[in-house]
Amino acid sequence: MDFLTQIQLWLQTSAIGFGEKLLIGVAIIVIGFLVAGQFVNLFEKVLKKRDIDETLRPFLKNILKYILYALVIIIAASTMGLEMTSIVGVIASLGLAIGLALQGALANFAGGVLIMILKPFKKGDLISAQGETGFVEEVNIVSTTIVTPEQKYIFIPNGPLAGGNITNLTRHGIIRLDIEFGIGYPDDMDKACKIILDVANNSPLILKEPEPPFARVISLGDSSVNITSRIWVDPANYWGLHFYMMEEVKKAFDKEGINIPYPQMDIHLDKLN
Repeated sequence: MDFLTQIQLWLQTSAIGFGEKLLIGVAIIVIGFLVAGQFVNLFEKVLKKRDIDETLRPFLKNILKYILYALVIIIAASTMGLEMTSIVGVIASLGLAIGLALQGALANFAGGVLIMILKPFKKGDLISAQGETGFVEEVNIVSTTIVTPEQKYIFIPNGPLAGGNITNLTRHGIIRLDIEFGIGYPDDMDKACKIILDVANNSPLILKEPEPPFARVISLGDSSVNITSRIWVDPANYWGLHFYMMEEVKKAFDKEGINIPYPQMDIHLDKLN
């Protein structure tokens, strides 16, 4: 057998062997993708059954799908005889580079996952966080949108939001409006408290439960006697009642001759002989 014949036989043998491995690899990919798809669908049903947040569900589903697809491709490549050590090394290096480049975005992403799992608030809740107060309009995987009383839309990144303090003012479905009014020291405290209560009770927005409106002296300031009022209200009526109380109490105080003092200081000068 001459040299050319040997080369020809070797090529035929190698081609047949590679073809078999290629067919097996393709079969693994096709069957593996089908099995992975069924598993992902089953996983989605489990998420729905456990009432996982609708925004979080597609993310978890896609993560599982891509992981399973990657495993199938790695198994198929290994079956075809490809060297996986270098491929895995390249993937790891690429993942590290992407992670460093998207460090801030990944922090927001992780914060979004944490918020969706722990659920410190939901759409429609009135919250105070990151120096802002407003109603939650939307919660997505990287940011949370709140709407202030001035109808300003504020987008808060989920990273700082999840890592900071969050005050949910409407977790129990109702909220207490606390407003403080200052009156002059010569004015009648009892009369002022009665005016505040009358104004509150005249509003259809107030709730009598868990307790009726309340108004009492809370502190004696440098320039005023400070009276606090506490009124329960539905979250949707919070700002409406707030503005109503501020305006109507001021009008009632003016009508009854009760002063709302401004900060002042008395200075006594002694004549030196």
